[in-house]
Amino acid sequence: MTFLARRAPVAKLFAAMVLSILALTTLDPVVLGGLVLLCFLVGPFFGIGPLLLIRRGWPVFAGAITIVLSLSLFSATRTGATLFHFGPFWVTTSVLATSVAYALRLLALALPAVLVYATTDPTDLADSLIQHVKAPPRFAIGALAAFRLTGALTAEWRLIGMARRARGIDSGRNPLRWLQLFFGTAFGLLVGAIRRGTRLAQAMDARGFDAGVPRSVARPSPFGLADWALVAGSLLFGIFVLLR
Repeated sequence: MTFLARRAPVAKLFAAMVLSILALTTLDPVVLGGLVLLCFLVGPFFGIGPLLLIRRGWPVFAGAITIVLSLSLFSATRTGATLFHFGPFWVTTSVLATSVAYALRLLALALPAVLVYATTDPTDLADSLIQHVKAPPRFAIGALAAFRLTGALTAEWRLIGMARRARGIDSGRNPLRWLQLFFGTAFGLLVGAIRRGTRLAQAMDARGFDAGVPRSVARPSPFGLADWALVAGSLLFGIFVLLR
């Protein structure tokens, strides 16, 4: 594992939280663009190169493009010089700047989370939450279950789609039929997730996760100087950006 990927999950979460707070406090495209660039620069230290980061975060990039297109073309307030005007589509400099700023904010919020999620083992996260921030075991194990069930939901989505195709239920090239099947699959996945969550909560209660009794630690999670350096570095970086 690379240097930053080996850091304690809590330290990585704190660094990502600092970047997210910075992204929420400004719409300056220079600052937001710098935060996005920072994610690409530190990505190799997490073991994630630029292309892999784009591939893992493609829904975020698709959402950013959608923000730029929707706000640029359909904004109600338009000032500044006209860049493009054809029929109902009217793009001005101010509208384009605002849409790009919101798109960069989305990227600045999501990319740190992608880096942390891709390099954090769910069990290590639960151990770090319990030992380093004294989180209740019920919450920490719930976070562990949520991490592990993310992959299960993806696999179940594919399974539902394959089962429907095996029964001859397919949208073909009909977009309305595709939307109908999409929402039907999403509803089925939601029902399954609620049932699984209910069973998981009952199992946790049966194992005494809500008993209020201190629990022992099976795997000690170290928090060394490098982890403190990551926390301090991210905090100093955040203060520097806010006070610049």
